[in-house]
Amino acid sequence: MPIRRAKRAESLYAEVAEYDLVITPDAPLASAINRRLDRPHFGTFATTPRRLAAGRREQAEDRHAFLKLVAETDHDWKAIAYAIGNVLQCWEHQGRLDAILEYDAYVDDATREVVEVMRTLRTTSKRLSEYAIDGDRTTDGDRMADDRSVAVVGYDQLTALERSVLPDAFDRVDLFTDEAFDYPPFHVFESATDIVTALLDAVSTRNADRVAVVLDGGGQYSSLVESALEAADIPFYGGPGFVDDPHHRAFVHLLRLGFGGSETTVGDVRPLLAQLDVDVPTADRDRRLSAVDDPGVEWLRTFCGGIEDRTFADALDAYASEAGVELERFDAELRELGLADEPVTAGGVDRLAYYLQTYEVPVDRDNEGVLLADAKSSAYVDRPVVFHLGMGEEWTHSAPQRPWVDTETQFERYVGDFQRLLQSGDRQYYLVRDAAGGEPVTPCLYFGDLLDEEFERFSDLDSVEHRRRPRSNGVGFDRRPLGVDAETVETVSQSALNSYVNSPRDYLFGRLLDAPDRERFVEGNLFHDFAEFYVNHPGVVADADIDDLVDAMLGETEAFFTVSDETLRRRTYRIGLELIAEYLDDNAPESDDFLTPASGRGTNFFADHFDEPVDSPLTERWFEDDSLGVKGKIDLVRSPTQLLDYKSGRKKRPTQVVRGAATDPPADAPNFQAALYLTYYRMLRPDERLEFTFFHFLEPIDDVVAGDADLDDALTTVSYHPVSFDEYVGSRDAYETLLDGYTDCRETFDDLGYQGYVDAVTDLSFPETTDRDELRDSAFAERFTAAVDAGTSDGVDAEKGADQAIRALNGVRKRAFFREDLDAFESFVDERLDELNRRRAGEERFPVEGLTGEPNYRRVDNRDLLLEGDR
Repeated sequence: MPIRRAKRAESLYAEVAEYDLVITPDAPLASAINRRLDRPHFGTFATTPRRLAAGRREQAEDRHAFLKLVAETDHDWKAIAYAIGNVLQCWEHQGRLDAILEYDAYVDDATREVVEVMRTLRTTSKRLSEYAIDGDRTTDGDRMADDRSVAVVGYDQLTALERSVLPDAFDRVDLFTDEAFDYPPFHVFESATDIVTALLDAVSTRNADRVAVVLDGGGQYSSLVESALEAADIPFYGGPGFVDDPHHRAFVHLLRLGFGGSETTVGDVRPLLAQLDVDVPTADRDRRLSAVDDPGVEWLRTFCGGIEDRTFADALDAYASEAGVELERFDAELRELGLADEPVTAGGVDRLAYYLQTYEVPVDRDNEGVLLADAKSSAYVDRPVVFHLGMGEEWTHSAPQRPWVDTETQFERYVGDFQRLLQSGDRQYYLVRDAAGGEPVTPCLYFGDLLDEEFERFSDLDSVEHRRRPRSNGVGFDRRPLGVDAETVETVSQSALNSYVNSPRDYLFGRLLDAPDRERFVEGNLFHDFAEFYVNHPGVVADADIDDLVDAMLGETEAFFTVSDETLRRRTYRIGLELIAEYLDDNAPESDDFLTPASGRGTNFFADHFDEPVDSPLTERWFEDDSLGVKGKIDLVRSPTQLLDYKSGRKKRPTQVVRGAATDPPADAPNFQAALYLTYYRMLRPDERLEFTFFHFLEPIDDVVAGDADLDDALTTVSYHPVSFDEYVGSRDAYETLLDGYTDCRETFDDLGYQGYVDAVTDLSFPETTDRDELRDSAFAERFTAAVDAGTSDGVDAEKGADQAIRALNGVRKRAFFREDLDAFESFVDERLDELNRRRAGEERFPVEGLTGEPNYRRVDNRDLLLEGDR
């Protein structure tokens, strides 16, 4: 069915102007009709059944009943709230208080007690049950005669309980005409922030009283709009409630913190610290609260340490005093709940939090400025200009799944309310997003029943797309030149390159924002510092008590861990130190005569601990080369051709290291460390075979505990060959590799001989593919096999031997770097630096997506700041 055109308030008033009483399904429509009243009228003209019966604005009767019942019964608060919700909903749809008792599955002791208490409780529903428009009801329920004329606007939108007040005779007035509503286009924006910016462009203090904004009251638009209007000093009402007050939320957070245990970190309480005006350095965000030395944090620790000795009222006073605010309304609510003088307990805090999440506590509002209306609790907004924000599936009501609700009738009520809401105002603006999180935004499900078009997203309908463009084009944001040239980046480290290739936007935020200290980095740095110190002073370490060193490390990392972790950490640290020392004893670096002196960079924890310098040019060797565009720090130069890096993480195979350094295309989890360091080092030793070893010193930890550790299991070595792969294939090294291969391979090439092998591969070029099946089907395999077969005796299986040789050579290629690999890497770095500097200069944006598309989100550090798409 199409969207039916709703009658305007002026049209409805014209139809009901001659009646004595007009009943409407919602209060805003009644108020709109009353504002059009152009003649004197004694008493109520247009109103809702509930207002008529109660003689005032409707109260939140569920909360009223809850407060009464928690004071008079001993039932669990959640059980009381559940029973109240069922009783009131059944009463609403069936018209009788005790109708709930006919549904055995929903009847328990709490439900029966709720029904009995509510028989005498003066709720709005109780007043509705007793009220009749044409006079008070008699004792037997009959109506007393009255001659007032009554019109009912939107009878179908009234529930059974609301209809019970209607007289025997009344006239019905439809809310809709027979015409279709030609809805305005959807204005499609790239982000929620862009939508709020567009809204602010249209709203000011001068027109605030003429504007309404319809949105999901519990969604992202609510907080964004409220913050934006507040920042612009534009008045508004209808938005944040009692529980949304930042100090109310902070107080509940503080109470929960008292029972949170020792694992609470500074990051866990940042919103609370903000309300207390405590600024803790970003570096401390991941540290445990109990280990941070700060006066503001000390107050939190003191408060939480004695929380069980406080009452709720005492705790509120302490928070209000520390925050410098008055919280009388919260104190009054605690007293209504009977909690004020109760000791603070974990259960009491849970009950308080549940109450605040379940019921809307009334707050005093100034009804001035922009009206913020909740899309799921509003059906009509009487403002000249109405903005509808979001309009996604969050606007769809959850259908009541109770046997006393006629779901089809209730759905029709929802659709009717939705149609009216879409048409509120003289001018309507639908501001929406087409995608969020990389997925299409699903329009409100009611559109599927109202529109004839086939659609999956808003852009499939009549829509106008808004993209960010310079304001000179009439839309978007104005970019103001700063008159400052962007600093050119000359070199890049392996970690920065990894981050940039994965997600340029994440790389950018990593450069702009302070990052917190993290336990894995602090621990890793301590192990690196120990390895560096051990190379410089093995004797000092040998004379030291290793338990003292472990204690020192625990003292440095205790802020990140609980006491229960100490035993495991102590064992890990001890084993890590012992394995590093054992490796360096067995693989002591050679003379450093081949290196120039190094001045060192940064500090060393163990150098400070022992008060000894670390100045060997073999350790923590810093390099930076503008011609190559690379920089970094080599943990250990073991020999003129061997580099070593310490790793505390899981071990990777050589093939994984080489695959992680791929450039065309890059890997899903790029890691260019080995390629970058070897690229730099081959410039120093251009014609030599080089090795880069990762020492994963915690890899054998389980074997150490079991008593059979082998340090070789902790090493991953990749080689650089200063020749092309084709040149390597024809080399003596390659031939020797085949002689160490599988049986058929070894026998075949031992029979063929080195010169025969060279003759077989001289005119051949190894395929670029590394796929085994493609290699077997290649022209290279065919010619190579034929040449080997021709040069060997009948006693060997030349075909099988040649196949194994191709696999062996391919394995070498996947485990090592060759000249063309590092040449390609150098070009790759140049391209990334050029691209990076263009983006820094503002010539193009830093996209979220990396070179291979969507970033690997396990590798990003600023996930919350990454919007979808190229924005």
